[in-house]
Amino acid sequence: MSYQIFSASNRDELAAALAGDKWVVACLCAAWCGSCRDYATNFASWAERRPEHHFVWIDIEDQADLVGDLDVDNFPTLLMQRGSTVAFFGPMEPDTRQAERLLQALSETSQQELEREAGSTAQRRTWQECDLRKRLNSLSDAA
Repeated sequence: MSYQIFSASNRDELAAALAGDKWVVACLCAAWCGSCRDYATNFASWAERRPEHHFVWIDIEDQADLVGDLDVDNFPTLLMQRGSTVAFFGPMEPDTRQAERLLQALSETSQQELEREAGSTAQRRTWQECDLRKRLNSLSDAA
């Protein structure tokens, strides 16, 4: 299973997943949020069922340096990314079934098509600012 609770000590693991061809599914939540605590079990189970992808749990307060100015309005918020292309960023129902279907559809899309779609609307262009690869690199550059 490729699942991690993101922290300063395991940034290299996330960077490696982002550098490869894996899909990265990040859940942005907060420890104080009851919905997030409930969702954590479902998210971990989803990760177990899909070991070919990399799942990461990011607490937006504990990891404020990584999250920065990302607009997280509701919990849980998911970010789905392959390489440096963000294919989805937004709130999801606290049940993983819809997110699982979305990831399945995205997984069947070519990288070329993902890149085309990434620039196709204002909303999708805004999602590219959420690129975890760039955010991790900026943390490394600042260190």
